[in-house]
Amino acid sequence: MTRNDPYTLWQQCTDILRDNMSATAFNTWFAPLEVIDYTDNILVLRVKSQFVVEYIEENFIDILSRAIRRVFGDTTRLEYRVLIDSASGAGVTYPSTTRPQSPVAAMGQTFDPKWESQLNIQYTLESFIPGESNRLARTAAVAIAKEPGRTAFNPFFIYGGSGVGKTHLANAIGNEIAALNPSMRVLYVSANTFKLQYQQAAIQKNIPDFLAFYQSVDVLIMDDIQFFTGLKGTQDTFFHIFEYLIQSHKQLVLTSDRTPLQIHDVQERLLTRFKWGLPAEIKRPDYELRRDILRYKMRRNGMQLSDEIVDYIARNACQNVRDIEGVLASLVAYSTLLNADIDMQLVRRVVSQIVEIAPRQILIEDIIGTVCEHSDVTEKAVLGQSRQKDVVRARQLIIHLAKRLTDHSLTEIGNAVRRSHATVLHSLETMSSQMEYDSVLRHDAELLESELGK
Repeated sequence: MTRNDPYTLWQQCTDILRDNMSATAFNTWFAPLEVIDYTDNILVLRVKSQFVVEYIEENFIDILSRAIRRVFGDTTRLEYRVLIDSASGAGVTYPSTTRPQSPVAAMGQTFDPKWESQLNIQYTLESFIPGESNRLARTAAVAIAKEPGRTAFNPFFIYGGSGVGKTHLANAIGNEIAALNPSMRVLYVSANTFKLQYQQAAIQKNIPDFLAFYQSVDVLIMDDIQFFTGLKGTQDTFFHIFEYLIQSHKQLVLTSDRTPLQIHDVQERLLTRFKWGLPAEIKRPDYELRRDILRYKMRRNGMQLSDEIVDYIARNACQNVRDIEGVLASLVAYSTLLNADIDMQLVRRVVSQIVEIAPRQILIEDIIGTVCEHSDVTEKAVLGQSRQKDVVRARQLIIHLAKRLTDHSLTEIGNAVRRSHATVLHSLETMSSQMEYDSVLRHDAELLESELGK
């Protein structure tokens, strides 16, 4: 190796890093990094997982950037590579984020094509996994990204609870537009940041420049619009910006934790305009979507988890996507810091620290499927008119377990198995009587109840 080859240069960087942080921090986060490539002033480092990338970017990016600039030069850019398949070398590349110029500093200046959009480049349409809970919002987002300002979805108002993916989708729209239209001025800003910028502009008597800056934007993405509540001056100013951008066929994307109808202390003229385009809700992800998100993030992190672990996380981290990300990040952290395998015991401990594990809600459909599999009969036979002994026994077991394990009424249980209220009552009485002397039936019922309650 020569003195100027990338491996030697990276060793010089690590010497700087080692001298400026604790031994534990260096050994945990930087010692395992490896140089993969250094071409065209792009330094590529191999990392173990996306979690490592995010942790370094959040906690050490300043010192890492200074070390790289000092050793490799000011024009060097950093990328991380997470291997997904070590055999084929397939992996995912993550560009390092830089400290972007503040929109406040850019106001009143001639537009600079290097001016940053403030978008989070990790949020893409590809990584926004589709499901029933977000299908409308994602479909509209794809259409907007292709023709910003030219669809009926303007403004595009995304609403939903915390952690369901509103910010992700809003940023993804901006990133896609920027990729397809490099000359467009795309800006992401939170409502709270906009408020602070407006207040600073008002103090400095610089409102005209403030307006001019925002009216120069082609795509304005504003997060958490509900924080405009009670701010008359901010609302007035945003109204004028909104009107100008809409009339100029510029695209607006707004997010909120509630519908326009539920936002209070905001001017009616603004609320009316929020409803002009398409309000689209992102709901809590269902079980299937949670599993899909888990599998996607596992691939991105180069993780392999058993189906049992994936199922456990998906069933318990059920409130929002943020919980799923928190569980995976914690698992990677435990595995990285303790050099330990991710097993079910660790998963249970991590999940219990992040989410409140509620008793599992058992569905009648679950009971029907489990009993039919155990009894070796078909659901079609159980729900049909068959009077065969094994089918009748399975049907009565289903009714017995549904009464014990769910909150459904006898009428609802009867509807589920296509039987009358009287038949359900008779089945319950029969089961109660037979279980007193039939130890095999009693054992089967207890075994199935235990299995369903896991």
